[in-house]
Amino acid sequence: MKKYIKHFNETGIQDVPWVGGKNASLGEMYNELTSQGVNVPNGFAITSHAFWDFLDDNSLRNPLQTILTQLDTQTYANLNQIGEKARNLILGGKLSSDLSQKIIEAYQGLSENENCAVAVRSSATAEDLPEASFAGQHDTFLNIEGESALLGAVKKCFASLYTNRAIKYRDEKGFKHEEVALSVGVQNMVRADKGCSGVGFTIEPESGFENVILLSGVWGLGENIVQGAVNPDEYYIFKPILEQGKFPIIQKRMGDKKLTMIYSKSKENNPTINIHTPLPKQRQFVLSDEEIITLANWASVIEKHYRKPMDIEWAKDGLTDELYIIQARPETVHHSKNKNLLIQYRLEEKGKVLATGNAVGSKIKVGMARLLNSPQDAKNLSQDHIIITDTITPDWDPLLKQVGGIITNKGGRTSHAAIVARELGVPAIVGCIKATTTIKDCETITLSCAQGKTGYIYEGKLHFSEEEIDFSNIRMPHTEAKMILADPENAFQLSFYPNDGVGLLRMEFIITHSVKVHPMALVKFDDLKNTTEIELQKQAGLFYRSTLTGYSYYSCSLLP
Repeated sequence: MKKYIKHFNETGIQDVPWVGGKNASLGEMYNELTSQGVNVPNGFAITSHAFWDFLDDNSLRNPLQTILTQLDTQTYANLNQIGEKARNLILGGKLSSDLSQKIIEAYQGLSENENCAVAVRSSATAEDLPEASFAGQHDTFLNIEGESALLGAVKKCFASLYTNRAIKYRDEKGFKHEEVALSVGVQNMVRADKGCSGVGFTIEPESGFENVILLSGVWGLGENIVQGAVNPDEYYIFKPILEQGKFPIIQKRMGDKKLTMIYSKSKENNPTINIHTPLPKQRQFVLSDEEIITLANWASVIEKHYRKPMDIEWAKDGLTDELYIIQARPETVHHSKNKNLLIQYRLEEKGKVLATGNAVGSKIKVGMARLLNSPQDAKNLSQDHIIITDTITPDWDPLLKQVGGIITNKGGRTSHAAIVARELGVPAIVGCIKATTTIKDCETITLSCAQGKTGYIYEGKLHFSEEEIDFSNIRMPHTEAKMILADPENAFQLSFYPNDGVGLLRMEFIITHSVKVHPMALVKFDDLKNTTEIELQKQAGLFYRSTLTGYSYYSCSLLP
């Protein structure tokens, strides 16, 4: 029996064919996990039946198929034209009166407020699967109020099944265009514009280390994290300690959070805008320790329910101070990796550091830097090129598979650029802040993600080695083999080597690599004068690494 609407309280993970991966997961959590304390905003799904009937009512199936068969699947040279034609066909169609009425009835039942604000999210039937995330491929519309605006957003979501990046992604993943439908999720809006939001992984996203949860957050709406428009706060939580009920936060790293995305007054043209974050809020963590632990517990509950590592989105309502989980999908990079096989990259020489940032992956790549302001600037890219740009949005996706590496000024480990780079196996360094000013167009550079969580861009071509190690052929001795670390950033990656323990670390290594401030500068903190860093070194009689970046010299938060 065809059903156009499925409310979250009647939706579960078994409903992927009708409501898509995103909506099925929201319904599953709403029904199964709210009793365990996980907050999920209520909503409903407009099913794939509605999408197929929309195509049939407007006689669109054959015209769409005709357009898509003209796609150049070798070079994708005509992708822009194909995508635009397909989307225009959808936008030119009309929602039937029956479908419109059912959507309006479900919307009116969400709240006592006649025109309550909702998030309208695309949820394709081939989306958020373990083998294909479709991250950022389809559109979401926030702060939609009123029946007319809702119906318009639903049709725009239908059209977003044919964004350029979604068409290319389906083709590369082997999905047939005519077999993929789009469901639309309509969900009570969380006022994160007045609070904060972010994403999280129940696995360390670079190494695949399974005993930590990584949360990241920004002020306002979370789209700034997805777009990589700002450098977010990051929090690492150790699962074994979390489960014991002890204090589990092992690292907090403050991002600049220079922009805050809020709702605009002009909802039709620009429903959201970015404003500059006040300096005091830039220097404040978006989450308290208690909130970090709450979200980590929820993430752990979600992972145990799905029995696999998960990628989640969270939001905090600034009006009620309540936290919510607004999305959860399987992590798509590490679930299928052979953990016994490791390709180890190692730099064989030193060079001049041009920039540093968050490393994505563990590879090293030598190539020619190509400074680009937008995807339209790209011409004749190859695996010998490394893209240097301010930030990367989903519109860049068709280019990323063509190049050997990616470097951005903005973005964290959970940004769209980082997620897609991991999926493609392309080394990337995000959140470099000044990469576009310190790296010259067409100069040869070495991109290194092989030195822990910090990625380095070096001037010129540096020699490096690449070695494949098969751990399945290694026999452990009867005596315990434990590792002593020189750099704490390598701990997660080294945990995959055969060992009986990782983590014995000398205090000076922690100070050199993590604290990056001489202890005497903290002991004599009140005696230091507000002057240049060089003078501070002389006053404290200390030496610190020339690569010091991203930390305030005075920051008492760096104390253990």
